[in-house]
Amino acid sequence: MILALAGGVGGAKLAHGLTRILDPSELVIAVNTGDDFLHLNYFICPDLDSVLYKLAGINDTERGWGIRDETWNFMESLKKVGGEDWFQLGDKDLATHVERTRRLSEGQTLSEVTQALCLQHDVRHTIIPMTDHRVGTVVDTKDGDFFFQDYFVRLRCAPEFTGVHYKGMEDAVPAPLFNQALNSPDLQAIIFCPSNPFVSIDPILSIPGVSDAIRQTEVPIVAVSPIIGGRAVKGPAAKMMQELGLPVSATGIAEHYGDLIDGLVIDEQDASLSAQILPTGTGVQVTNTLMKSAEDEKNLAETALNFARLLSHREF
Repeated sequence: MILALAGGVGGAKLAHGLTRILDPSELVIAVNTGDDFLHLNYFICPDLDSVLYKLAGINDTERGWGIRDETWNFMESLKKVGGEDWFQLGDKDLATHVERTRRLSEGQTLSEVTQALCLQHDVRHTIIPMTDHRVGTVVDTKDGDFFFQDYFVRLRCAPEFTGVHYKGMEDAVPAPLFNQALNSPDLQAIIFCPSNPFVSIDPILSIPGVSDAIRQTEVPIVAVSPIIGGRAVKGPAAKMMQELGLPVSATGIAEHYGDLIDGLVIDEQDASLSAQILPTGTGVQVTNTLMKSAEDEKNLAETALNFARLLSHREF
């Protein structure tokens, strides 16, 4: 079994690539829920939905989020009556939030709701929230602290980034299937998808006990760099790294994860950085990491899995 940690568009793409190689029994995708928030009294799970829609084949590839062929009647009507319209909810997408909120209000856990939504969308691979507890990623800036969606969407990442903290994380525990995967004797490798390290992967790693469990596994831990040629493919990762004083490069990603990972997959444009990363004890695999097509997604997934096999010196 392979465990993938994912969030955002890059995470959804690599997760999709893995599903094209691995059977449902061979893959568990644990998704960041630090971005989740209550908006218009609906419980929104941006990263869970990005992965769900991608695996269901209904994602909007042009916008990078939401459902394709979307309509916006609700948002247009909401704007006319003076409602909050800074966070866009398409008419099709809204149905997901309405149903999720209904199920949660009836006492179902987020894991149970996610499983039900996967079933309705005929997604057979296992998508799980990192935790069933309510947690929130709070972005620290020189202008104050903001929940991630407020910082990312409403403020368009304008305030200078100084760090993050996670509200409610001290009481969180891994979701049952996530905990089961972490401790499974069948676990063969853990893949950190090319997601923003600060607001997509770190929230998962910050759940009490998760980083320790990962360190205690005897399986290879492989991360895929979300930075290519000094830029983030999408999102504010590069801006955040720059404002923290980290190298905006695959080297900075390697420094951030440190000895938690055994290997880092980097793009061909950054091949020369191998000489900086290898002396730290982190293995490096160079390949094309820019996923423009489903074939790119599958190829990158195969490269990450083969790299993990190489690091473990065994077949799986």
